[in-house]
This record gives sequence, structure tokens and C-alpha cells, in this order.
Amino acid sequence: MPEISISKLNASQEICLALSELLVEVVANGGSVSFMHPLPRPVAIKFWETSLAAAARGERMVLGAWDGTTLIGTVTLLLDCPPNQPHRAEIAKLMIRIDYRQRGAAAALMRAAETIAVQHQRTLLVLDTAVEEGASALYVRLGFTHAGTIPDYALKPHGGLTGTMIYWKRIGENLSSQ
Repeated sequence: MPEISISKLNASQEICLALSELLVEVVANGGSVSFMHPLPRPVAIKFWETSLAAAARGERMVLGAWDGTTLIGTVTLLLDCPPNQPHRAEIAKLMIRIDYRQRGAAAALMRAAETIAVQHQRTLLVLDTAVEEGASALYVRLGFTHAGTIPDYALKPHGGLTGTMIYWKRIGENLSSQ
């Protein structure tokens, strides 16, 4: 496989449509990313329009993983935290196309998000993932600590409840104070 490249995504119609395709595919295949199956394409498009508009305002960063000209994955770094939490950021919506999983794209996206978080003077990253079919093993490999599990947190895309696992990681200059 050619080398995966990572870039910040903009609010172009082409990017929005590619992200929407990715979201619909992930949900159809059981990805627990806040949506139910079947996910109508207009709903996916509206989600990404809203998310990319927030990115344009600096409230988040939406990153894309590319194989040449094909968008194969994305992750969002949420930067707009409450006033008493300016030191943290949250990882959201890590998604990889089914045919590209287990090839390093998710890890590359996570490393890029962490680098951007440090550039924004963040010292703590948090995230959550579904108990079933989630990316727990990836997060542990990347140095995240499991804080706990909340049972029956959300509906799975095809129905039924799943728990969520909460993770955190100290990043940047304050690593020595762990």
C-alpha cells in the first residue's frame, strides 16, 4: 500500500461528500459513531457541514487520511472546551474505510491529532469508544489509559445497547508531572 498522508480538511463540497460516504459506510458496518443505520446521506452531509464549519471557526480540527486522492479515514480533535478546561482536547469520530483497516491509518491520524493538540498547548487528551467493536487496543498501544467503562451508554447502529470505555492521555510538556 502507498504511504498514507494526513492533512487538515476544509469545508469544500468534495471533502464534505467524501466524509459523508465514509460516515455512511462506517455506520452501515456497525461503527458506533453516534448515528443509527440506515444513515440517510443528507443527514451525514449535514453533520459534516456543521463539523467543518466549526473547524473553520477554530473550534476543532478535522483531519483526513489519504491513499493518493482517496479519503480513507478521518478523526476530529475537539478544541472548544469549557473555560475551566483550556488544557484539554477530545478525540472524536475516528473512522477508517473498511478496506483500509489494520494498515496504519488510524494510528497515523491519532498521532497527527496529538501533535496538533500539543501545538494548541493542550496537555490532556480524552476519548471514548464502544465496548463492542471499538478501538480500545489501538488506544492502549498509543499510550492512553483506561479510566472506566459505562454500561449501556448508547445504542449500536443496528440496535441493542453497548457500553463505552473512557480513555485519557497526558501529552506535551507536562509529561514529567504525571
